[in-house]
Order: sequence, then structure tokens, then C-alpha cells
Amino acid sequence: MLDVIEKLLILQDRDGKIRRVKGELSHLEPERQTLKAKAAAAQAALESAKTRVKQIESERKSLELEVEDKKQLIARYSNQQFQTRKNEEYRALQHEIDLCKEAITQIEDKELDLMQQAEDQQKEVVRATQAANEARKLAETQTAQLDAREESLRRELAELEANREVLAAAAGDTARSRYERLVKSKGENVIVGVEHGVCGGCHMKVPPQLLVTCQAKKELVTCSNCGRILYYTPDMDLAVAE
Repeated sequence: MLDVIEKLLILQDRDGKIRRVKGELSHLEPERQTLKAKAAAAQAALESAKTRVKQIESERKSLELEVEDKKQLIARYSNQQFQTRKNEEYRALQHEIDLCKEAITQIEDKELDLMQQAEDQQKEVVRATQAANEARKLAETQTAQLDAREESLRRELAELEANREVLAAAAGDTARSRYERLVKSKGENVIVGVEHGVCGGCHMKVPPQLLVTCQAKKELVTCSNCGRILYYTPDMDLAVAE
């Protein structure tokens, strides 16, 4: 194998590791935001449950006031009955009293329903409180783990990048320039082996003359189909697969 190929393979391996670490780092913040959003959603659900409890209590107190108003009306109508001597007025007042009593019954039914709602909602508050606490603790724990992972990855990245330029320079300006142009256009693997007469990058058959040149190991050989730099090692079979 050409010395420059060995240096380019080392550089390519280093760049692959750098891309991997950067890729992992890029996912950390979205993961943090997801955890934060889940904890916030659980807390919002708890606040909503608490608000509903307050609303129910407010509605119940409002109904109590309505009952008191109706009772005061009944007392007033009853007093007027004692004062009137006209049967027609008496019956009219009695009708109003009956309407008030009927209204009170309906209001008390609503109060019973609200009491049941309040009981159910209190259970929901307990459940939501537990869920919010669990979501918060999980977010705190996993965020701490992500922070530690980020610190570790940044140390690893610094180590990988520390002598990357040295590795690149070792390949020589010409080979390095070709390599970097290929990386921009092809992505990761641009220094590829030839096995069974096939390019390890585009998987197309390599012309026989290029195979011979590649096997000679005297110059850089480029795939005529994809442009990747080819290399050959003794453990690779140059014969074209049938």
C-alpha cells in the first residue's frame, strides 16, 4: 500500500471519529429540550388540575349563595303571606315559595354533583402531582447524565482534533486537497478498497487497466465512475466476481 494511502486512511478514520462525536453532541440539546418539555407538560397538567379544583369550589360557593338567596325569598314571601288577607295574593306568594323550594332542590342536586367532581378532581391532583414530580426528577437525572456525556464528548473531540492537522499535512498538499474535495462531494468514505474488481464506494466494476495500476501501488488511482481514491491490499481479490 502506498505510504500516502496509509496516511489518508488514518486521516479518514480520524475524520470519521470527529464526525461521530460532533453528531452525538448535536443531539444532546434536542434531548435536553425534550426532557424539559415533558417536565413542563406534566407541571402544566398539575396546575390545570389545581385550577379546576378552585373552579369547582368557586361554583359550589356560588350555589350556596343562591340557596341562601332563595331561603331569604321564602322567608320574605312567608312573612307577606301572614300579612295578606287576600286569598289570591296568598296563593301567588305560595306559588313563589314553591318555586323557590324547587329551585333549592335543583341547586342542591348541583352541589352534590360538584362535591363528587371535587372528590374526583382531588384524586386527579394527587395523580398529577406524582406525575409532575416523577417527570421533574427524571428530567433532572437525565439532564445531569447528558451534561456529563457532553463534557466527555467535548474532551474526546478536543483530543481528536488536537493533531488532525498534523495527520492531514502528513499526506501532502496534493493528496490532502484531493481528499478534502472528495469529502465535500461524496461524504465520509472516499478512500476505498477494491475487492473482486469492484469499487468499495460506488460498487461499480473498475476497468482492468485501473486494477493493474492499483495493484502496482505506484500512484494514486481514482475510480473512473465515482472519483474516489482506490487502494489494494493482499487480502483483497482483484479478480472480477462473476
